[in-house]
Amino acid sequence: MNTVLLSSYRKQFAYYRHLGEGAMQQLTDEELFKDDEAESNSIAVIVKHLSGNMKSRWTDFLTTDGEKPWRNRDDEFSADFPDRAALDLAWAQGWAVLEGAINDLRPEQLADIVYIRNEGHTVAEALNRQLAHYSYHIGQIVLLGKQMKGNEWKPLSIPKGQSVAYNEGKFAEDKGVRNFIDGLMKESPNQSSNAPTNPNSN
Repeated sequence: MNTVLLSSYRKQFAYYRHLGEGAMQQLTDEELFKDDEAESNSIAVIVKHLSGNMKSRWTDFLTTDGEKPWRNRDDEFSADFPDRAALDLAWAQGWAVLEGAINDLRPEQLADIVYIRNEGHTVAEALNRQLAHYSYHIGQIVLLGKQMKGNEWKPLSIPKGQSVAYNEGKFAEDKGVRNFIDGLMKESPNQSSNAPTNPNSN
């Protein structure tokens, strides 16, 4: 059971990375850094925060507290990337630390105890905590991107008005045990797992 659960965790993290990159690939440099309100976070700020969180939480994940003494969380909420390339690098670096940690996990370690700010979690609880946190912020990225692109937005899930056709295609397939994320990845062949660079950005 733990083997299945660990595989599901890995796929779910990959799915949220996929969504974030699918959104950012559609945006110009200006849109990534756009911040219209003093209390709102631009996509660049969200990326910086996610990267900082990932590096802190997943570095030496099993043996050190997830809130590292070298982390400056408050600084993560200032968008000081000099350009898009720096933003892309921070995004990729954060995910690299996360993916390295979860790919090294063994099923029997899901019940081990790890600490975040001196509070003990099982590894499974820590994975759930971070999945919820990242999905929250990546949802913000998708919403901001969709608002900025308007009618130019390319849907990252089933497009509006196509639910019936999509369901018909799914139910025409043989019933089987498979993960929906695998299908989504195949449906987006042009989206890589690298940094979210837009070749048409300003």
